[in-house]
Amino acid sequence: MIIWGFTAILGLLISVSSLNLVVYRTLLATILLWGVVYWRKQNLHISQLKALQIMFTGGLIALHWILFFQAARVANASVCLAGMATTTLWTSLAEPLFNKRKIRLFELALSVIMFGGLYIVFHFEMDKVAGLSMAIFAALLGAVFSVINGQWIKQYNHYVITFYEMLGAWIVATLIWLGFALLAKPQELEYFLTFPTFSDWLYIFILAFVCTVYAYSVGVKLMKKFTAFAINLTINLEPVYGIVLAYLIFGENEKMTWGFYVGTLVILISVLSYPYLNRYFMILERKQRLNKAMRLRTQREKAISQ
Repeated sequence: MIIWGFTAILGLLISVSSLNLVVYRTLLATILLWGVVYWRKQNLHISQLKALQIMFTGGLIALHWILFFQAARVANASVCLAGMATTTLWTSLAEPLFNKRKIRLFELALSVIMFGGLYIVFHFEMDKVAGLSMAIFAALLGAVFSVINGQWIKQYNHYVITFYEMLGAWIVATLIWLGFALLAKPQELEYFLTFPTFSDWLYIFILAFVCTVYAYSVGVKLMKKFTAFAINLTINLEPVYGIVLAYLIFGENEKMTWGFYVGTLVILISVLSYPYLNRYFMILERKQRLNKAMRLRTQREKAISQ
């Protein structure tokens, strides 16, 4: 979470467009992941259909990152990270749909409380609605691909999954880049053809290696032990680190209204209350199952005695 807290900040420090940034990040991550897989002697061979399906998931990741970095630039890093906190709201709806389980009411309730916090942020930061909206849509995509990754990790190594996802993300980002470049007016071409500076490459390398090859791959691996909802709820601590770091680095540009911090606090309270509520309802469900089993046993014993 601490590592991911730097991503929006790195996006602001890099001078190339958000689209170009994602193209370079995913290309570099794909190359680095191939090296990691080769070094670990991990077999990359999977069926063509599965590879294409994982690469399609990578396409969602590309769209997610493009919107994420653009949201930080249209608004600022703090607003972008606050919008990303809605990931749990979308996950509480997407995970039951993909995994065919009932919606847990307390998860939905927490998500609604978070949405209330987001409403407060919207209310006090009306001049940043466009950036916040981009961040919310990025959060929706993040929820979808994290739930999908929860399925892939049951079948494949996390580095293999990340490799094909980054390959798919690079292809999709490059196709989007080509489309915009072909449709752009001559005076707009410079926006798409800007080449990264030395410092840009340094930041992109950090994004690709530290935030993607390491942090993202490990995040996928954790899907073996935790639900997508639990992971995304934990990811919502990212705004804490990100907002503090953004203020320390960018100063007054990241200073927000008091309403923004109230809304963010509501979101974080929801995050921190999840482990306790989850444990409480798990114990409650276990007791209910036990009581039901005891009632059925008593009924069978009565039926036998009669």
